[in-house]
Amino acid sequence: MKKTVITIGIIVVLLLGGLLFLQNVNINRLGTDSYYTQVIGDGEPIESQTSSGEIYTDYQYSLSGYNTDGNEITLDFKATKQLRQGAFLQVFVKDDKVVTSYEEVTTDEIPEKVLEQLQ
Repeated sequence: MKKTVITIGIIVVLLLGGLLFLQNVNINRLGTDSYYTQVIGDGEPIESQTSSGEIYTDYQYSLSGYNTDGNEITLDFKATKQLRQGAFLQVFVKDDKVVTSYEEVTTDEIPEKVLEQLQ
């Protein structure tokens, strides 16, 4: 009886820990490099259709991005909405090519070396 209670307790703790991990960690950002960019210009609209026939629009962007060392790369990615003109983004890149995620940041969150190159 004691072993069963301990086993069930361990399983519950592992399940709760797994749920907390999934809620609080963006898996798309694990093992990526951070680059910073500024949205310049409108994204190119790309219309697509779901299997049910619903039409939706993504926006394709191609922007210059800089890492904390000041190295520049071209960031090609899609967004599900038109990004705000002039917004600063932190872009998460895997294998120096694949953008896995991005988020809007303030100028206070951008390293000074990178901010000089963006402005």
